[in-house]
Parts: sequence; structure tokens; C-alpha cells
Amino acid sequence: MSIYNYDKVYDVLKFGKLFLILSGLFVFFSIALTTIKGLTFGIDFAGGTVVQLQYTHAAPIGQIRDVLNATEYNKASIQEFGSAEEIIIKIPTTTSSLEKDIGDELRAVLKPTGDFTIRRVDIVGPKVGGELREKGILALALSLIGVLIYVSFRFEWRFAVASVVALVHDISITVGVIALLGIDVNLDILAALLTILGYSLNDTIVVFDRIRETLQRSKSNDLIFIINEAVSRTLSRTTLTSLTTFFVVLTLYLFGGELINGLSFTLLIGIMVGTYSSIFVAAALLKLFGFKVSDYRSKEAKKEAARAEKDRMRAQYEQGIL
Repeated sequence: MSIYNYDKVYDVLKFGKLFLILSGLFVFFSIALTTIKGLTFGIDFAGGTVVQLQYTHAAPIGQIRDVLNATEYNKASIQEFGSAEEIIIKIPTTTSSLEKDIGDELRAVLKPTGDFTIRRVDIVGPKVGGELREKGILALALSLIGVLIYVSFRFEWRFAVASVVALVHDISITVGVIALLGIDVNLDILAALLTILGYSLNDTIVVFDRIRETLQRSKSNDLIFIINEAVSRTLSRTTLTSLTTFFVVLTLYLFGGELINGLSFTLLIGIMVGTYSSIFVAAALLKLFGFKVSDYRSKEAKKEAARAEKDRMRAQYEQGIL
């Protein structure tokens, strides 16, 4: 199935400089926003206690807050969770609170607010949360290093740098949106970011692979034409794959429940940003980094000559000539 004219070459680099400038601004503002406002870490990374309550009626959040303010849980935050009857209470963890059954204590403290059941109690110590946060950052860094090494071996170093810059672009903007909306960063969000890395890289590799094929097949030395042709040939595939994935994740976001809203929303942002960068950013970076068709073909010709010489020497050795 093709939604674009396969034989037509679209000038996707016509506004390449504009897209790179816009992307640079988005990344700058995302990093600035994340630095200034900061990320809101969930209990997975910050440590703490989360208690989910379900009332038989609309939860009286104002009354609950007043009751908690008169106790040792006065620093707790309260918010609705999916419906008016369910709420989440987030409590900063302390050494003393870990030694108590917080569920039983809250059941007694909040008894005047109405009939409710405790759905779940999650507790993560601050030390464990810090370790999870460090390992999460390390996982993202190692993923980028792995991508750089992999693409360098498979293509050429400019392709590798372009792909890593595109991935940093995708992650930075996604994290900027998370910071802007104040979404809790937990293990689900980390999983979403790692998924975005793989998804965006796959799209970028498809485009780069087609650029390499076009370099080998075409006799043109015009890099812009080669990039435009390669991107045009993969445009239908990229669009259809992104739309299919987007609608699946959108379904999860709309109907999957409050527990996976952060995961699905992060994936939605990442899919849109990753698709944009695969088409308009990654390939344009090749031109920005000074990739030259003639130099590439010269290197490939030398590699082919070396392989041919190696095969010739092996053949002579097998025939007993050497």
C-alpha cells in the first residue's frame, strides 16, 4: 500500500535549514524547561508511599486534605485517579513511616471521610529510588553509545553521529513535554523513553539504508537529490508505520486506564517527534555534517578493490599458486 506517488521525488530538504533551526529551538527550550522547572519524580525514583483509595461515593478531597493536614501526613498530596470515586495519596517516605502499616493508619485517620477501600499501597525507600534513577539515566546513556557504535559499523561515522543527534533530539523534546505537563517520571516513563529510542532508530535506519542503496545505484553526485529520492521512497512506509503505531497507542491512552496513561502519552509524543525527525532532521544532518558523495564512493571503491584482491589471493592459495 502506498499513500504517496512512489515515482515522485519530494523535495523534503527544501526547508531543511528551517527544520533544523526549529528542531534546535525545540531542543533548547526543552532542556531549559527541564533544567529550570525540573522533573517530577514518582515514587520509583524519588522514594515515598502511594496509597490508592476507592470510595463508595465521590471522594471528598477537601475534607481528606484537612484531615491529613492535622496528622503526620500533612505533606501528602492528593489527586483523583481515573474517576471521582478513586484518589491517590502520595506521602514522602520517612524511616518511621516505613516501620508502620500505613494502610491501617490511613484507614483509621480517614474514617470520618466516608466508606472506602484501600486498593493498593506502594512503598519505595529513598535509597532504592535513587539507585533506580541512576540506573535509568545509565540505561539511556548506554543505549545512545550502543547506537553510535552500531551505526558506525553498519554505515559511516556521519550517519552514526546524525542518528544519535536525532535520537537526542527526540528524547529531549519528549522529556521537555513531560516536564511542562508535570507528569510523574517513573519506571513506566523510562520504559517509554527506551521504546522511543528503538522506534525512532528503526525509522532512521530505514531511511539511511535507502540513502546508501541510492548512493550505490545512482550516478548522481547531488547529495540533496539522493536524500530526497531516498526519503521519498520510504515516505509511505514511514507514514503507515507511524500511523498504525500511533492509533494503537492512542487506544491504550484513551481506554487503558490511569495506570498506563503516563506510558502511553509519552509514547504518543515520542512517535510524533520520532517520525518528524526521521523524515526531516536525520537526513538533513548528513548535509550539515559535510557528507560528500564523491568521498563516500571513493572509500567504497577502495573497500571493494581490497575485497576483490583478498578473494583473488584466497583463490590462488586454494589452487596452490601461492
